[in-house]
Amino acid sequence: MQIQRIHHASILVADTQRALCFYCDLLGLTRDNSRPDLGYPGAWLSVGDQQIHLLELPNPDPTQGRPTHGGRDRHLALTVDDLDVLARTLENAGIAYTRSRSGRRALFFRDPDGNALELIELTA
Repeated sequence: MQIQRIHHASILVADTQRALCFYCDLLGLTRDNSRPDLGYPGAWLSVGDQQIHLLELPNPDPTQGRPTHGGRDRHLALTVDDLDVLARTLENAGIAYTRSRSGRRALFFRDPDGNALELIELTA
């Protein structure tokens, strides 16, 4: 048996609706309405043929005192077509970000719950 790919990543959030505004309205992801009732609030988001699962559950991790640069913290990395457009979107929303320290076209920022995200522009 060989591991083939990532199916989904789960992110803990304090408020599903606030997270949906961030991930869908700001970042442009779409909601997958096939999520069954799991006994707690949450949502599934489509990222191509993969997913991000938002879980509205208590967070056992500290949300304060995390590294300023998300590349030094656990994070979810997503590819984008145009990093500059997303950077302007974050700036217009007042969301701070840092550029990748590796020299790649990438930036790091945090969602409203302190989860670190990386956006990477892939070049052909």
